[in-house]
Amino acid sequence: MKLVSFQVQNYRSINDSGEIAVSRMTALLGRNESGKSNLLRALHSLNPIEGFAPLTPIKDFPRHRRLEECTDNTPVLSTTWALDDDDKTALLEELPRATEVTKVTVSRQYGKTRSVGFPELKVIPFDENDVKIKVKKVAAAVRALAQKQESPAALDAAAEAYETEAQATKSRDSWAAKAVAAAKTLRTALAGVDVELTEKQEEVLSELEDLADSIASDKDAQQKARSWVVGAIPKFIYVDEYPELDGHQDIAAYVQRTSQGRVGDSDRNFEKLCKVAGLKPDGLQTLLSQGDHETRNQLANRASAVVTGEIKRLWKDRALKIRFNLDANHLDTIISDPTSTYDVEVNLNERSRGFQWFFAFYITFSADTNGGHAEDAIILLDEPGLYLHAKSQSDLLRHLDVDYSNQILYSTHSPFMVPTHALDSVRTVNITEEYGTTVTNDPTGDARTLFPLQAALGYDLAQSLFVGPNNLVVEGVTDYWILSAISAFAAEKGRTTLNQALTMTPAGGAQKVSYMVALLTSESLNVLVLLDTERDSKATKDELLKARLIRDQNVVFVSEAFASPPKEADIEDLLDPGVYEALVRESYATELKGKTLKLNSNIPRIAKRVEAGLADLEIAFHKTRPTRLFLKKMASEPEKVLPDQSLCGFEALFALINGRLDKQVSRSSRPFEG
Repeated sequence: MKLVSFQVQNYRSINDSGEIAVSRMTALLGRNESGKSNLLRALHSLNPIEGFAPLTPIKDFPRHRRLEECTDNTPVLSTTWALDDDDKTALLEELPRATEVTKVTVSRQYGKTRSVGFPELKVIPFDENDVKIKVKKVAAAVRALAQKQESPAALDAAAEAYETEAQATKSRDSWAAKAVAAAKTLRTALAGVDVELTEKQEEVLSELEDLADSIASDKDAQQKARSWVVGAIPKFIYVDEYPELDGHQDIAAYVQRTSQGRVGDSDRNFEKLCKVAGLKPDGLQTLLSQGDHETRNQLANRASAVVTGEIKRLWKDRALKIRFNLDANHLDTIISDPTSTYDVEVNLNERSRGFQWFFAFYITFSADTNGGHAEDAIILLDEPGLYLHAKSQSDLLRHLDVDYSNQILYSTHSPFMVPTHALDSVRTVNITEEYGTTVTNDPTGDARTLFPLQAALGYDLAQSLFVGPNNLVVEGVTDYWILSAISAFAAEKGRTTLNQALTMTPAGGAQKVSYMVALLTSESLNVLVLLDTERDSKATKDELLKARLIRDQNVVFVSEAFASPPKEADIEDLLDPGVYEALVRESYATELKGKTLKLNSNIPRIAKRVEAGLADLEIAFHKTRPTRLFLKKMASEPEKVLPDQSLCGFEALFALINGRLDKQVSRSSRPFEG
């Protein structure tokens, strides 16, 4: 069973989170104190591995609201689950008519109950008038048979009783119960006088019996199905604290505390270490009392090899070796940095904070999930990798993605924990005084919320700058999105596209283009630049030429793609103005509700017209919003947002860029040679 989405209400900082879509890996991205942990805790409460329990209103109900508002029935969490083939088979055993059910919903309230729903389960058809007509037909048939009997009274009475009971259709459930009993009584009466209904009459009575039976038994069947669902949904494992593990443990003292029932947090952490390493403290002490040091050392050596193998696989910063050293009553965790000439050993307590965190994370996670393979479990991680170096955070993210099949949801505000290869799995968490914590399935929010995402994208782009020898630098990410999408569409239609040899890179604004070009040309790469036609861009070209970073013909202005070049033009001006305005109105529908957006036709560029029009309404304009909507529509209905006239304009731009690239490639790879 796979978690598809969830929604949290009335929980701590959350009044209503909105529906949150869930992927195999889902990142909850938000700034500190935005409510990310509360989302995970609420989800965890649905089916925790520790056992389901009621919530505590004093602790969990939003503090700014009156406690009297919270009852056992106050909703907290609703979830939607997709069923796989095995799930469907198991469900049909409990509820045979659930043939079209592919998903179920499971909710919880503050009390001890969970609610299960089958949104695709159709209601059993029940036509009251049709039922009454059929009941009358059966009763009339029985009365007709009664007239052929020497003593008709018994059958007449049976027909009357059946008609009275089976026509009481006020409530479906009560009708079904009465109709089942009435049909049995009627059949007993018919058998008593040894008469039978005609085939057609029998068919009508059987239809009524089947309908009554299905309704009467459906309530129990659905209850069994709900019980099955509650037992089948995966357990949630929530990991929020990654405790420090002491590198020097007194085994004798631990065994004594355990026998006295005085186990503390540090002891439980030690238990997890022993579980992962395959060591049993009491067994080690028994071997010590027997003087069997050889067996003890063999067990410690085996544990060292097992843990070292996993750490080498997971910790990519540098090769490390773990050794568990037994010295009488003590167990030391020793970490070494093996090289070709020396092997320095250091106690875990003296390692870096980052490695201590990673080691504790590995031990805790592995112990709680049986080596990371807790069957059907969903893993919830709160700020994993907090103390790790940036590269190690990336390694951790890759490890979670590649080495586990479980669904994993985690919260973060680190750019290096953002899955840039799967941005559709990022959910942004925002908090306001008015609405509390809310979540959006598209990357939206204030600057602080989005900063990790922006930084992650920037880093990812920087890492992929030198993939090819031919590069096209564009001003912004929206230019990159539009050009990529339209070039791909043109390829599908057999039209002119951007040369496949070009690697497109957004610089982050006209002012940063010079730095990007300098970086690329320093690697002896072919570089073309596409600029909007406006004052700042022309100044950028002058800077590039003055610094001798690029040739004049390697700078392309958007306006050059027009048959009659305008004085100013952005990439958006190659789109149909009506289409772009419609994209703006749709993407800003919430902010524009009840307001009138007026665009000044005297402003030459469509994006600038929109920016000015929204500014008049005190609404900030972000190009990413209509552009993101454009990409979505390009995937579903491209002809509506890219009419042929617009496509021709982009083809002209592509042809222009391709021609400039051909000229550059025909020269030496150095920008000012040949």
